[in-house]
Amino acid sequence: MAESNGNGAAAQGPALNALVQYTKDLSFENPNAPQSLGPQENAPNISIQVNVNARQLAENDFEVGLMLEGSAGEGANTLFKFELDYAGVFRLTNIPEDQKHPVVMIECPRLLFPFARQIVADAVRNGGFPPLYIDPIDFHALYQQRMTETAAQA
Repeated sequence: MAESNGNGAAAQGPALNALVQYTKDLSFENPNAPQSLGPQENAPNISIQVNVNARQLAENDFEVGLMLEGSAGEGANTLFKFELDYAGVFRLTNIPEDQKHPVVMIECPRLLFPFARQIVADAVRNGGFPPLYIDPIDFHALYQQRMTETAAQA
């Protein structure tokens, strides 16, 4: 239910809107094809790195980028590598100033992740391998870890 602010206008609650989402950069490498496409003796070592970046575009608009980098195998036995920079522009409305940074760095990448995950899965599948479905990411824990590291450096 909307609350009145005293002058007859209804006060809006906090809102987070995704204005647009897009792939900024996508790279998939299959350096040892076609030899890498055959049956594998052992399960490959899969490593994935996640990074979140944000920049303010306007008073309430932010571009948030979710960078996913990963590989399967090591050295000469690398099966594949990928890099995805997936981003979105988000509008924050009626969110207190002290809450904007956590919303931008936690909630925005949380909204982007399912789409980025599917892009990676499709790229790996299109490269000739079974799709790689990245496990869900706890962006709140990543945010807390980054804040702890930043505080330790200060």
